[in-house]
Amino acid sequence: MARKIRVLIVDDSASVRQVMTQVLSADPDIEIMGVAADPFVAAKKIQEEIPDVITLDVEMPRMDGITFLRKLMAQRPIPVVMCSSLTEAGSETLMQALEAGAVDVILKPKIAAADHLAETAAMIRETVKGAAAARLGTTRRRLVAASGPTAKLTADAVLPPPSGRAMAKTTEMIVCVGASTGGTEALRELLVALPANTPGIVIVQHMPEKFTAAFAKRLNSLCEVEVKEAEHGDPVLRGHVLIAPGGKHMLLERQGARYVVSIKEGPLVSRHRPSVDVLFRSAARSAAANAMGIIMTGMGDDGARGMKEMHAVGAFTVAQDEETSVVFGMPKEAIAHGGVDRTVALDQIAREILAADKRH
Repeated sequence: MARKIRVLIVDDSASVRQVMTQVLSADPDIEIMGVAADPFVAAKKIQEEIPDVITLDVEMPRMDGITFLRKLMAQRPIPVVMCSSLTEAGSETLMQALEAGAVDVILKPKIAAADHLAETAAMIRETVKGAAAARLGTTRRRLVAASGPTAKLTADAVLPPPSGRAMAKTTEMIVCVGASTGGTEALRELLVALPANTPGIVIVQHMPEKFTAAFAKRLNSLCEVEVKEAEHGDPVLRGHVLIAPGGKHMLLERQGARYVVSIKEGPLVSRHRPSVDVLFRSAARSAAANAMGIIMTGMGDDGARGMKEMHAVGAFTVAQDEETSVVFGMPKEAIAHGGVDRTVALDQIAREILAADKRH
């Protein structure tokens, strides 16, 4: 029987520590190794026992979370999930945290309506499991299968399957990308490598709401392509990248000879919102052979079914390889489902996009 994921919760709020303990303890694959009110207490606990994952608050007394994260990554890298309130300023700080080595980010859970808390709890558990499976440097973490009481819906919950009729290549190529754990830095590396005349790109990166706007803004400052958080009705244009807003699904739709995105509410699909499966299915329905699908580092299987649907209607599909993935879960599942044409290293994905554009 696999050992449980041991988690250290670091937060100056006693109520947050209590709720996080309840949320994570509800998963049979997770156990709470301990809690700490600040980084100094956390450091002492780490000296006694090394956790598999740390959830770390951003703002704390005596030492802030970013400073502690940088010290930790320099001395003893451990998968860290940053935990923040839903604020724009906090979102900017979390971009710094991801660049400093945090594996992922989550919103602090709030005692609210039961269904909202259940969704938040499911996403927190999924994020912690993804972090436990992350590769930091040359260390490969044990991959734990996603589990729990939450019903796992498919893209059927948002839109019906593609008709199966392949569409002729009559429009610009559209690139659809899905990523999760480790994806923020992987996407940065990919987008920085692309020229300004790159085909239009739509991206689902598993992130909480608000954080995606700061993420898009950060990428836009680094890239030749224009990057923004997607809004309902935005056209998909050459040289532009649209990132699905956290907490909402993003679908690709065709309007005449052009494509636009539709931003929708809806249930969690493959335990996520936004869901890669929803984006990929919409691409299979609306773009077919005019689309290219790319699945990158991430925990779980979101995107595997949608990529197979894209592949079935003539889209060219690429998966990031195991060696360069922080977590090989999503690419591995897509390959297992038979929907991947080519598996390449992260630094080769940009080349695949440009080559596919020339062939289109």
